[in-house]
Amino acid sequence: MGNIDPAFVQSTEHRPKSKVVEVNEIPVIDLSESRDESLVVSEIGKACEKWGFFQVINHGIPSELGKEVEIEAKKFFGRDLEEKRKVRRDEFNAMGYHDGEHTKNVRDWKEVFDYLVEDNAQVPSSYEPHDKDLRTLTNQWPQHSVDFRETMEEYSREVEKLAHRLLGLILSSLGLAADKFHGCFKNQLSMVRLNYYPPCPFPDLALGVGRHKDSSALTVLAQDDVGGLQVKRKSDGEWIPVKPCPDAFIINVGDIVQVWSNDKYESVEHRVVVNTTKERFSVPFFFFPAHHVTVKPCEELVNEQNPARFREYNYGKFFANRNRSDFKKRDVENIQIQHFRILD
Repeated sequence: MGNIDPAFVQSTEHRPKSKVVEVNEIPVIDLSESRDESLVVSEIGKACEKWGFFQVINHGIPSELGKEVEIEAKKFFGRDLEEKRKVRRDEFNAMGYHDGEHTKNVRDWKEVFDYLVEDNAQVPSSYEPHDKDLRTLTNQWPQHSVDFRETMEEYSREVEKLAHRLLGLILSSLGLAADKFHGCFKNQLSMVRLNYYPPCPFPDLALGVGRHKDSSALTVLAQDDVGGLQVKRKSDGEWIPVKPCPDAFIINVGDIVQVWSNDKYESVEHRVVVNTTKERFSVPFFFFPAHHVTVKPCEELVNEQNPARFREYNYGKFFANRNRSDFKKRDVENIQIQHFRILD
């Protein structure tokens, strides 16, 4: 990624130059076991409703494990490109290394490595409604280090536990049973992404990640002290930087929780800006359900005064649509939950 391709510049130079407000408003919530759970639930509910984002501290995941993940990630991304591409992902298996060169939609100034929480996960072979075939996604691990795989698998197990706890707290804040959707994550498609953002000489022409929303139930993000994540504030549309908080995770509501909550909690746009002098690492955990799960507004939150705002959709088909769009320019638009909206 040392040279910017002219096509890349052309595709990014017209990005909206939204104002960035230098404040630190994203709530930080203490998850200490000693705290009253009803208070934690209340704090999370307010954060989800106002921001769609919050940070958590005292979450129970050892800081040493996070440091080990960063060390192993730096080793991996520091290897020769030829070596990294031995575990390159493609349109048939979305797991592994990716630097953008072999896709049709080069947008982001970064390299990534993706792996599943549950290996050999099944997904629909296509987004077409009549296609009932399934294919298998398989983790691709680099052969240079046993420590890499062991560290990443340990990390995913720990963050998965935190994700279940956080989802339970979010559901409780909606007045729902904390374990209401626990079964949806059996044979889950949840995955961890290692992000490496090299220094970028043209910060006005590129973004680390363009503006987007997450299709997950929720996302658990670890970032280093360089920072770069920005959240679009719901009240006025300004971009708010999320300042790194030591040993904290950044949590955001995803599309699935927006649908489950029938729009009470919104999946909020966010982006990552690049740095001219410093490299940056981040590690998002995307909490995805199984391929067969039907996503729709919770019946407890729908009534005559508050009718359903979304049609139901199959998550596996949704996943297949978005995955294939990374590798093939298609005639159909990349699907979003807005395509299932009934009421504004």
